[in-house]
Order: sequence, then C-alpha cells, then structure tokens
Amino acid sequence: MANVPFLGIKTHSQKVCSLYKRALRNLEAFYDRRHVYRYHAVLLRARFDQNAKVTDTRKAIELLKEGEEELFLQQHPIPKKFATSVGGVAHERVVTPPDWVLDYWHPLEKAQYPEYFKKREQRKKEFLALWEKEYGKPDPKDHHH
Repeated sequence: MANVPFLGIKTHSQKVCSLYKRALRNLEAFYDRRHVYRYHAVLLRARFDQNAKVTDTRKAIELLKEGEEELFLQQHPIPKKFATSVGGVAHERVVTPPDWVLDYWHPLEKAQYPEYFKKREQRKKEFLALWEKEYGKPDPKDHHH
C-alpha cells in the first residue's frame, strides 16, 4: 500500500515532486523560447538536487515550505494552462453523452441503426447476466415503490 491517493495524504517526496513540477510549469509560462526555458529548468533542477540528500526531517520540511513560498511570490500573473485541463479554454468543451441516453431514443431513430441496437441489446443482456452471476439477483423485498 505504497501509494494511497484516495486518502489525500502525500509523502514528503510527493510534495517535493509536486513543487518541482509546478515550478517548471511556472518557468514555462515565463519563457516561451525553448533554449531559455531549458537553461532556467536546469538551474531549477540543480537547486532541487542540492537539497536532495538532506536527511534532517525538520530541515527538509522547512526547505519545502520556503520553496512553496518562493513559488507563490514568483508565480506568473497569467499561468500557462493546457487547453483541455481545468481552467483551460477547451475544458469540458466536448461532452460525451452517457450510454443510457440511447435507451430513450424513439423506435424510429433506433430503426436507422438496426445492427448496432441489436448488438447493444445483446451486450446489455450479457452485462446483466454477469452482474447477477457476481452479485446475485435483486431481492424483490428491497425494491421500494
């Protein structure tokens, strides 16, 4: 159980890696020329590598705190975001409708794609059979109206 993301608990090394990645993204926002960005990225990596061997926990936590503070003070006013990421210009632009929407199609609409809906009904039956094999049939007493 080395990595348990659902608890929201991060190890010190995970926090350092997160800080490093966010610092790199911040540099990307400042330097649009690849060679200039790479130069600053190498300098940043050297700063992180200098403190990689720190064994004193209190010192390591203090360094992390100072790093977070420095990143906050030097953050770009308009951070670079990927278009499809949260906050990007195309985030959730393409909405994929869920499969159950097809159950509400009119029969005339379904008739336009007979092979597809035949196979879909067959797969729904297979899924129900697998579900009942795994969990058993639902008890009618549990079904409330």
